Amino acid sequence: MHSCLNRLQAVFGFFTTVALVVAGFAALSVLLFPTDTTTASVQLKNVQVTKGRPHYYSTKREEYAQIRFDLDADLSPLFNWNTKQLFVYVYATYSSSDNANTQTRASEAIIWDSIIPASPSPYSWEALKEKATALLPASLTSSSSAKSAGKRGAKRNSKTSASSKKKKAAAEPASPGVLRLRGQKAKYQISDITGQLAERQNVTLSVGWNVQPWVGALWWAPGTGAVPRTEGQIVSSDGFDFPALKGKKVEGQTGQTGQASAQ
Repeated sequence: MHSCLNRLQAVFGFFTTVALVVAGFAALSVLLFPTDTTTASVQLKNVQVTKGRPHYYSTKREEYAQIRFDLDADLSPLFNWNTKQLFVYVYATYSSSDNANTQTRASEAIIWDSIIPASPSPYSWEALKEKATALLPASLTSSSSAKSAGKRGAKRNSKTSASSKKKKAAAEPASPGVLRLRGQKAKYQISDITGQLAERQNVTLSVGWNVQPWVGALWWAPGTGAVPRTEGQIVSSDGFDFPALKGKKVEGQTGQTGQASAQ
């Protein structure tokens, strides 16, 4: 006869084996969802270079660039039943040296990012809780509502915030991952280790993303160099130059034509 501990260990081992097999199938199932229709394009709106302290903890004054951009992206094909959230970002690529004749490796700096959560599953805890509450008898629901009536005065602020959240959710698109941004201000300024950034040439803006699943590997945007990568088309901005330190703005897109990379 096996002891209770041995039986418990056998049940636990069988459970972990089944969980690992199911997780493996879940991780491989994302290959059944095509992502070749994913599109993203970004264009420069304006750019300005100023001199000061880009961060509150900066110990010296240096040149930094502030950018506004337009973003059009349809990342909805990246969302499937195994997607937890999507991390999307816009980054700038520019020369690492202020001397255009010097052969140096280009630098990359993220200027904007956002986390887009997946739509709630109909089998989530909140959805199942609402369905279970709807099946309860009216007497139980009325008694629970009577108990909570005394707490309504203390929850007015929470109700106001909940209503504002509902309005915000209603304003959001039904399909997650569809972005239409106009004149979006960058979250982060661009600075250089040399402290000089004005009049740098051949600067481009690009879009990248990282798909974070519930289980499985992280998937990256094409052109990032990381693996595994999703499919799709990314259109970078037209090449432009950082203006002089006088603070003059460059409106629209100038310079080289945009580079489109499709993988």
